[in-house]
Amino acid sequence: MAKSTIGIRYIVNDVTEAIDFYKEMLGFNVVMHPAPGFAMLEKEGLNLFLNQPGAGGAGQKMPDGEVPAPGGWNRIQVQVEDLAKEIEKLKGKKARFRNELVQGIGGKQILLQDPSGNLVELFEPGKQS
Repeated sequence: MAKSTIGIRYIVNDVTEAIDFYKEMLGFNVVMHPAPGFAMLEKEGLNLFLNQPGAGGAGQKMPDGEVPAPGGWNRIQVQVEDLAKEIEKLKGKKARFRNELVQGIGGKQILLQDPSGNLVELFEPGKQS
């Protein structure tokens, strides 16, 4: 297992499809994939846990009957050196984006969508004066 104690869990529709996305688009490594509904990936000390609804403890219904589902606005952030270049590379791989590149106070960003609609923020820090 990866040594980090920090992790993010995403609920996804299809773990195998999500594994392919995170490996191919963002360079994550598979740490474990012991069952069809669960996998743990790692990149630069970040553990990413993928669960399908109904699989494992994290995919179970809540007491009120609500079922975990993918999507929303929470996201992990992956820093890149050249965001425009990264966007072009990912578009060549048929990546889906929720928005266009935006310039903020701290740098540039764009929201990449995984196959289930979960977000990954690609971020290029601004130049410090």
